[in-house]
Amino acid sequence: MDTKSRYETLKQQVHEHNYRYHVLDAPVVSDLEYDRLLNELKAIEAEHTDWVTPDSPTQRAGARPSERFEKVRHPRPILSLANAFGAEDARAWFERVRKLDDRVERAKLVVEPKIDGLSVVLHYRDGVFVQGATRGDGEVGEDITSNLRTVRAIPLRIPVAGLRSKVDDDRPSTFDLRLPSHLVVRGEAFIPNQDFEELNQKLAEAGEKTYLNPRNTAAGALRQLDPALTASRPITLLVYQIVYSEGGVVPTRQWEILEYLKALGFPVTDVAMRFDDLDSAIAYTETWNEGRDRLPYEADGMVIKIDDLTLAADLGFVGKDPRGAIAFKFPAREVTTSLLGIDVEVGRTGVLTPKAVLEAVEIGGVVVRNATLHNFDYIAEKDIRIGDRVLVKRAGEVIPYIIGPVTDARMGTEQVYTPPTHCPACGQPVEHLEGEVAWYCVNAACPAQLVRNVEHFVSRGAMDIVGMGTKIVEKLIEAGKVEDVADIFTLSREDILEAVTKKDRKTEKEPPGKIADNLLAAIAESSKRPLNRLITALGIHGVGEVSAADLAGHFGNLDALSQASVDELQQIEGIGPNIAAGIVDWFGREANQKVLKKLKKAGVWPTFNVQRSTLNDSLARLTFVVTGTLPTLTREGVKELIESNGGKVTDSVSRKTSYLVLGENPGSKLEKAQSLGVPVIGEEELKKLAGV
Repeated sequence: MDTKSRYETLKQQVHEHNYRYHVLDAPVVSDLEYDRLLNELKAIEAEHTDWVTPDSPTQRAGARPSERFEKVRHPRPILSLANAFGAEDARAWFERVRKLDDRVERAKLVVEPKIDGLSVVLHYRDGVFVQGATRGDGEVGEDITSNLRTVRAIPLRIPVAGLRSKVDDDRPSTFDLRLPSHLVVRGEAFIPNQDFEELNQKLAEAGEKTYLNPRNTAAGALRQLDPALTASRPITLLVYQIVYSEGGVVPTRQWEILEYLKALGFPVTDVAMRFDDLDSAIAYTETWNEGRDRLPYEADGMVIKIDDLTLAADLGFVGKDPRGAIAFKFPAREVTTSLLGIDVEVGRTGVLTPKAVLEAVEIGGVVVRNATLHNFDYIAEKDIRIGDRVLVKRAGEVIPYIIGPVTDARMGTEQVYTPPTHCPACGQPVEHLEGEVAWYCVNAACPAQLVRNVEHFVSRGAMDIVGMGTKIVEKLIEAGKVEDVADIFTLSREDILEAVTKKDRKTEKEPPGKIADNLLAAIAESSKRPLNRLITALGIHGVGEVSAADLAGHFGNLDALSQASVDELQQIEGIGPNIAAGIVDWFGREANQKVLKKLKKAGVWPTFNVQRSTLNDSLARLTFVVTGTLPTLTREGVKELIESNGGKVTDSVSRKTSYLVLGENPGSKLEKAQSLGVPVIGEEELKKLAGV
C-alpha cells in the first residue's frame, strides 16, 4: 500500500475508533492501539503537510455528538492533549515550547492524574448548576444535564458564601472568591475501582451482564436517556479546569485554579503537585507509573501543565493540542488482540486450568502470547469465544489475563468453547462436582501431576517417608522408576542410587549408598503406617487427615471403603455429598484401582485395629485440638494415639471440642479454648485418658 492510500485508511480508521469511543461508548481497540494509529497518521501529515484537511482526526478533539441528545456549543474549545511516552518525549515537548517563549524556562509546572473517564462540561449561572454536556467533538457536545444531576459529587449550587469564611479562617486566600455570574468548569466523570468491582459482583450475583471496564461503564450510564439508570451507577468526578467565566475574578495559575475550585465546593484531585523544574515533575510522574494501583480510579498517565495559564494560552495550539500541557502516558496495561485458541493445563494438584492462546501483542514492553482465563465458569460467564477480539490486562508482574470479549467486534465466525471431558495429559475422564468451580483429573498416575502426588504421598502427614525429597522424586519419575505412588514400594537399591546426586546429600561425607539404604529403610517403615495415613496419602479430593481417620474407623480397610456408596459415606460426620461423590468417583477409576492392586501386592494394605480402639472407650466420641510442643510425642504421634483409641483430632477450637492438649509455646488456640470453657490437659493426662 502506498503512503497516500495508507494515509486515507488511517484517517478512516481513526474516525471510526473516535466514533465508537466517544459516541457509542463501545471501543474495539485499546488506548495503546488507538495512539499508535493516531501517531502514525500524525507522522505522515508531518511529512506531507499539504495533505492535511479540516476533517482530519488530528484537527478535532473527539467525535461528532450523537443525534439522540440536544446539542450544546461550548463557550471555548474543549481540547485533548498530545501524548508523551516516556521522559525523553516529555523533555522534547518542553524544549519545543521553550524555544517559542523563553518564559517557559522559568515557569512552574503542575502534575495531575490523567483519569480514564468521560470528560464533562458543567455550566453554572449565579452559582446554580444549569447545564451539563459531554465534550463531543470539542466544539459541540451533548446535553446530558438530567443525568449529571444524579451524580452526587456535582454541586447543584455552589456554596461559596459559606466557604469564604472557612477559607479565611484556615489560611489567607490567595485569590478572589467572588463568584462569576457565569462559570463553566471541566472535569472527568468516572467510577472508582472498588465501586466498579462491587457493581460487577452484584450484577453477576443477579445473573446480569457484567462490564469490561470502569470508563465505558461510566460513559454508557451518562450517555443514555434514563436518569434513573445513571443514578444507579456509582459515578463521581474530579474537576480540574475553568473553561469560561463571566463576572468575578478567577485565578490565572493552574495550581490556584485547583485550590479555587476546591474552595467553591468542587471535588479536585489530592495527588496534584507543583514543581519548579521539569526534572522534578518527571520524577514525580514516574513514581505513579509503579504506584498507580494506589489511585482509587483508573488513570492512564499524568498530565504535566505549565502553571502560568496566561503563558500557556500564549503558546497556542498544534492542531487540536494545546502546547501548554502534555499527557505523560503510563505503559499500557490493557490491549486488545485476537484469541486464537484455548489450551488446557493440568496443575500438580489435578486442577484443569484454561489458558488463552493469543495473537502476539506488546503490553508494557513485554510481548504477550498467552494469558490466563481463570476457570471454565469464567469463560462461560464472560461468553468468551475462540476467534474473539479480547481485552487483555497485565499489571506489574501479574500474569496477563483476559478481561472479556469485545463483542462489538464479532464477525459471526467465533466459536463457543466447551470444557474438556477428558484430561489432556492422561486421557482419563475429568471430574466436576456440582457447586465447585474447579475441574479435576483424579487419576493417581496422571503424568502431569505425578510429582505432586508422590510428594504428597511421602509427606509427614501421610506415609512420612523420610529422605524422599523433591529432587529424588523428580529423578525417579524422570528415569521411569516411579509411574505411580505404588511403585515406591518396589524400588531397588540400584533404582535409588541412579536418582541420588551430590546435591541431594546431607553432607559431603555421606555416600550415595548410605542415602539409598536409609531411604529403603524409611520406605519399609512407612509400609506399616495405619490405614488413616494411607487414605490421607492417596490424595482423594476433599479428604484430609480428619476425614481419613473417620473413614478408617468406619470401614476398617480399603476393600470396604472402595465398595461404599454415596449414601453410606454421607452417614459419616463431616462427609457431605460432594466429598462422598468424590470418594466414589476416585475408587471407581480404573487407573486408581490399578494403583490399589499394586499397593496390596506390595503388602501396603493396613487395616484399622477395631479391638484396640474399643479397649478404652474414654476417647470414643471425643474431639481434641493439639497446640504447642509436647514433651515426648510428635504432632503425628499424638494424633495417632488419639485416633487409634477412637478419638478425633481437629485443627480449630470450637464449643464441640472436648479437650485442648497443651504443650510448650502454645498459639492462640489456648486463649480461644479458655474463652469457650474447653478443658485443657497435658500429655500425661491424655495418656491416662487413653489408658496408655
